[in-house]
Amino acid sequence: MAAMRCAVVLIVLWLLPVPGFAQGPVVVVGGGATVVEIVTKTLELAGGADAVVAVLPQSSGEPDAGDASVKMWVAAGAKEAMSVTFSDIAAARAALSRATLIWMPGGDQNRFMKAIEGTGLDETIRARHAAGAVVGGTSAGAAVLAKAMFTGDADLKSLKAGSTVTAPGLGIVPALLIDQHFLTRQRDNRLISAVFDHPTLVGVGIDESTAVIVRGTTLEVIGRSSVVVIDARGGSIATSAPGQPISGTDVTFAVLRAGQSYSLER
Repeated sequence: MAAMRCAVVLIVLWLLPVPGFAQGPVVVVGGGATVVEIVTKTLELAGGADAVVAVLPQSSGEPDAGDASVKMWVAAGAKEAMSVTFSDIAAARAALSRATLIWMPGGDQNRFMKAIEGTGLDETIRARHAAGAVVGGTSAGAAVLAKAMFTGDADLKSLKAGSTVTAPGLGIVPALLIDQHFLTRQRDNRLISAVFDHPTLVGVGIDESTAVIVRGTTLEVIGRSSVVVIDARGGSIATSAPGQPISGTDVTFAVLRAGQSYSLER
């Protein structure tokens, strides 16, 4: 009997999600055009013709924010797509609870996090993700998926400790540091600095018209350009005072294109 109880415990522990990693599909787009292969794959993950899409446009201050995304998902074949405001929290929660895809378009990630603060809807998004809904976003909507979210404040011309400012994001993919528009806007310095500040997290720089699909501990690349992965978890990172040059060795650096993947398991 004791052996049976032990076996049951081991099975339950094996089935539990790995702390720090995504529990369901997450689509992280680097900004620019959301090309057809990204849209098609995302909709497929969300149920195809049965997909119900909730668009959260709070990163933008434009009055018609979200309309273009709604049209995009309807045109792609979703069963339903709606733009969700936070003016009625109960209605927003109901919409999110029905959604098989929660999508956040671009704008300013700080604006989004300020809008959702205190609503409890961040908890609803995390709960839907844990229940199997696809969560995704592009540009600012990609940035908010991290737990340590880039605010946009960074020193792009040097590699110094504390030079990339982060703030709390939604924490959908808490094991990652997410940088978008990566190659187009030459953001390598800020991602490297951030990884050295947070060496237990994996830096992922995603270029425009390109996406990373996170499923479990695997990052899969789709789209038109490249993704850069900077992984210092197995490296030796020296402690540097804020504002001082960073240093480290044995850091894993990978450049991936469509069809390639990266495992977050050590």
